Amino acid sequence: MDAADFAEIRATVRRFVREEVVPLEDEIEQTDAVPEPLRAKAAAMGLFGYTLPEEYGGLGATAAEDVRLAIEFGWTSPAFRSMFGTNNGIAGQVFVHSGTAEQKQLWLPRLAAGRVAAFALTEAEAGSDPSGMTATATRDDQGGHVLSGTKRFITNALLADVFIVFARTGTPADGTKGISAFVVEAGTPGLSVGPKDHKTGQAGAWTSEVHLDQVQVGPEALVGGVEGVGFAAAMRSLAKGRLHIAAFCVGLAERALHEAVLHARSNKQGGRSIGEFQLVQALLAETKAELDAGRAMVLDAADKYDSGEDRKVAPSCAKLFCSEMAYRAADRAVQVHGGMGYMRGVPVERILRDARLFRIYEGTSEIQKLIIGRALLAAD
Repeated sequence: MDAADFAEIRATVRRFVREEVVPLEDEIEQTDAVPEPLRAKAAAMGLFGYTLPEEYGGLGATAAEDVRLAIEFGWTSPAFRSMFGTNNGIAGQVFVHSGTAEQKQLWLPRLAAGRVAAFALTEAEAGSDPSGMTATATRDDQGGHVLSGTKRFITNALLADVFIVFARTGTPADGTKGISAFVVEAGTPGLSVGPKDHKTGQAGAWTSEVHLDQVQVGPEALVGGVEGVGFAAAMRSLAKGRLHIAAFCVGLAERALHEAVLHARSNKQGGRSIGEFQLVQALLAETKAELDAGRAMVLDAADKYDSGEDRKVAPSCAKLFCSEMAYRAADRAVQVHGGMGYMRGVPVERILRDARLFRIYEGTSEIQKLIIGRALLAAD
């Protein structure tokens, strides 16, 4: 899209987030659900497929455009972004980059229109290291596969219309080369979803177990039509997803700083605004400096992703720094609020709980360090 079109989209998203989503944050927190009207409006705005190709009904946003929108999403409850994040990110990108023509034609328009996809990779003993995956896909006599196993912490599983399921088609000795991906529709016999998990934060963003009990799928379900490409497809999607999460963390840190500044201006101790105290100013200054660094890192990494210069290390650097930065920003915001910052119903208390998860999912901070370190050692 051209610059003027994107500027209009970004401005519309910003207004929507701040004027319609933010006022509902307490309701989302209390009910552990995103109100249906918000979901319907997000779908009508094209947010369920804004990164998907225009030829399939998406908006075709580049990585540079994606991160700018993600920063806007970060201003409010993560549950809002979570509704459509998997469509645009880890699941949708598997279809875009690794799906067959038929898989793209069937599913991408549906996702862009508001249907929901889930990315079923993680297992209880195969989170940071998918090579330990135990879910299996065994060939049947009709050229399809039979899937068995259990997936853990799967976002939107209870809402999903379709699952990208990763399973082992090779032997454990094959490692990641023996992992394949499958498109499995919700309601397929043998596929069941457990109750939503009760998490520390990110209310309204649901995760659940997904159980595969002899799930029969045809040959058309194999992503790319070839066995053994699942791990590569997952890693490619996760790299872009990490960049998106980094940008969201920038937006979250912006909101945390905003709330801290408002409180520092209005709250008084000893007859003086607490913002007059130098140690409070120092807390705000540290967040501002780190926030600007994170934003610059995200925007630079997005440009490198779009150009093809770096689609691996830069996203990991951004995800590592920004997820850690956002948690520090939230923690400082609570500190500025003092005792009030520890009370439910105060935005910074929720932000702190929400921020903690970003250091874990789509690759823990420790995994990002390994990716970065190994790349440096492998460089000429």
